Amino acid sequence: MEAGLPADGQTPAATRPATGIVHLGLGAFFRGFGCVYVADAMAASGGDWGIAGVSLRSPATRDALRLRDWRYTSVTLAPEGEAPRDISVLNDVLVAPEDPEAVLAIMADPAVRIVTLTVTEKGYCHNPATGELNLDHPDIQHDLTHELPVSAPGFLVRALARRKANGTAPFTVLTCDNLPKNGKLVRGMVLQLASRIDPALADWIAAKGKFPSTMVDRITPATTDADIARIALLTGTPDAAPVLHEPFSQWAVEDDFVDDARPALEDAGVEMVVDVTAHEDMKLRMLNGTHSALAYTGYLVGHETIADTVADRDFARYAHALWDEIMPAVTAPEGVSLTDYADALMSRYANPAIRHRTWQIAMDGSQKLPQRILGTVRDNLDAGRSVAGLCTAIAAWMRYVSGTDEAGKCIDVRDPLADRLFALAEAQSSPADIVAALLSVEEIFPADLAARLQEPVTRAATVIWDEGVRAAITRAVS
Repeated sequence: MEAGLPADGQTPAATRPATGIVHLGLGAFFRGFGCVYVADAMAASGGDWGIAGVSLRSPATRDALRLRDWRYTSVTLAPEGEAPRDISVLNDVLVAPEDPEAVLAIMADPAVRIVTLTVTEKGYCHNPATGELNLDHPDIQHDLTHELPVSAPGFLVRALARRKANGTAPFTVLTCDNLPKNGKLVRGMVLQLASRIDPALADWIAAKGKFPSTMVDRITPATTDADIARIALLTGTPDAAPVLHEPFSQWAVEDDFVDDARPALEDAGVEMVVDVTAHEDMKLRMLNGTHSALAYTGYLVGHETIADTVADRDFARYAHALWDEIMPAVTAPEGVSLTDYADALMSRYANPAIRHRTWQIAMDGSQKLPQRILGTVRDNLDAGRSVAGLCTAIAAWMRYVSGTDEAGKCIDVRDPLADRLFALAEAQSSPADIVAALLSVEEIFPADLAARLQEPVTRAATVIWDEGVRAAITRAVS
């Protein structure tokens, strides 16, 4: 038993900091990343910045965390071994579908000054190709006419409406999802929804609200039942909700908060900056872009994890070729060498203790491709630079969403557009036809870019279908 804890292993409520942050989308990533930073900031500088988590879909996370009164184990996975740490920054976890009123009530509480989000790209109910809110999305259609919302944008808008009505300052909206210019993007979506509900509310949010952009970086594999059993043996404490992550962690945040109310994040190692764009572009394109490319290509040939994939010499060479294409389209943050950053990424990918499954990374590709890959492709095409490796990644994604891998096994494709993409691919008779059909999906590929991609993606797709992924990535490298 840990020193100073009661016999049941729970943290006395009197010792907890009061809730100052609500987090929407309480998955493993934020518990292994944001919660740790906030805990470190309070340990260094104090403050009431306890976190109330919100699950927007399932009660599973709430039910698992409740067994230890919201405490959980955060485990660093290094090549030399595992290092567990107990995290007790959570005060409560709510499940939005069970009680949306309770969620709105705590978001409207004047003591809450920040609402953070990790709801994944698809959780914003937007069009990834344009960045606009998808007003035809069923959740947004619901939230336009119901005061108790179901979507993340809906909860933000309805909670801000309550704060306006109560004469309370708005909370700062701090998104931690991998979206380009994520704060500005979320601000635009919130204002778009608010203007449809109450134009005066939209004006108030525009004048008083704050939506700082952020860059987040820590590889956090999904926790398995085997992980749960192993961590219980390691710590001697049963824990149904441990999180596992790599040693590396980086968080850059634009220092723009309502009334300057925030934890002393800089004391926990967060980079508080004026403009996060350079950090964000570097990470989205160089890490997330290659992660997705390796996920699709690696999965199709049977590699289970990213570490397995880059242990394969052909795929390691492919990753370096991708960085050669990506780096000319990236402006490095001050003092950062992109070559050194790429080398560090390869070391992180190769960490054998990180079992980051290619299937997990491959989820929701229709939402991820525009941010992670297509922006770089457009910049390179405009500049007359090579896109062979990136187009091979796009073609591999097309093979993936077609539903079978190279061994002929069915793929469990998890994507908001999965059924539509499969139907489009299945109706075609050749790789060229599949490419043309999938490039017609304008939610992913703007029409002008699709026209420019037709030839290079078809070339890569033909090799993938006829000769296999390994042949395609080899040609992309040569």
